[in-house]
Amino acid sequence: MTDSNPRSYVHAEVLGGVQRRRRWTPEEKLRMVEETFLPGNSVSRVARMHGVAPNQLFGWRRQAASGALTATRAGGQVVPASEYRALENQVRELQRMLGKKTMENEILREAISRVAAPKKTPLRTLSLPEGDL
Repeated sequence: MTDSNPRSYVHAEVLGGVQRRRRWTPEEKLRMVEETFLPGNSVSRVARMHGVAPNQLFGWRRQAASGALTATRAGGQVVPASEYRALENQVRELQRMLGKKTMENEILREAISRVAAPKKTPLRTLSLPEGDL
């Protein structure tokens, strides 16, 4: 059976060796994202030109919109989200413990001030002359 439509072949890059995935720098990702916004370009077209899946490019666009791709351009270290959440939980727990210790400290100070304060003698304990009863 012959097909009247000419067939188009997709170019595929085969990665050999240990490396199975291509690594893109944040600058390369941003450049590709910026290309998608140029007049006459679409995400699919830019993805085909660079050999990237369109859904990956859409993901990079979301990251660029949230500022995730530009964070590494500042030269600072990037902390994984799981490590960040663990540190947030640790800070929350330390704040809870600090509040608890502060409350204990206030209670102890009040107790010390009551013990160390001069005692007031109640009026009933004053002795009255014996004949007034």
